[in-house]
Amino acid sequence: MTLIVTTKPKVYQGVLQQIRLYIEKNRLGPGDKLPSERELSEKLQAGRSSVREALRALELLGIIETRTGEGTFIANYESFQTLDILASFVLSDPRIRRNLLETKRILEKEAAKQACSHLSEKDISVLKDKMDRWEERPYECHLSFFSFLFAKTENLLMLRIWQLMEEYSSPFEKQNYTKEFYGKLLQYYREKTVNSIESLFTRYEMTK
Repeated sequence: MTLIVTTKPKVYQGVLQQIRLYIEKNRLGPGDKLPSERELSEKLQAGRSSVREALRALELLGIIETRTGEGTFIANYESFQTLDILASFVLSDPRIRRNLLETKRILEKEAAKQACSHLSEKDISVLKDKMDRWEERPYECHLSFFSFLFAKTENLLMLRIWQLMEEYSSPFEKQNYTKEFYGKLLQYYREKTVNSIESLFTRYEMTK
């Protein structure tokens, strides 16, 4: 007997999408009240149990809040609050944790290469000062060093993604490169040899 597994989405997932569109269409923001469960069921032409499940999911993620005797309102939430909540579950999977560290390393390599053409002699001196503190606090030196490089790429999205990955991975894995790695990277910056930067990340692994 062959077992067939279906991946058909649950009804409430479709209702979640409809509620999101309703919020956008009516331009609702923090503090604004949502229709009641019964009203939403009628407006969205969905079962009340599915609407209830969708609202419960939104409340869990901090997107809405229920006030006793008043109703349901759009919550005042930080832009990355939902990501923080999801990360606590997702990162419990060892495979996801490994993927996170690998992706972070790829971003660091790309930032190191992109920053090369933007660095002045003064910038390289600043990086050298950061590297010289490596023996004291290697991990903090790594964060300071690469924060500077990411800023120099002028790619704010890449910087923010890297910062988020660093925030999520640091509780279970604080990694940095050897001092020799940072020294070699500075050498390549002085020589403006981007190709050498690519091979540098192949030769050196991160350490705890």
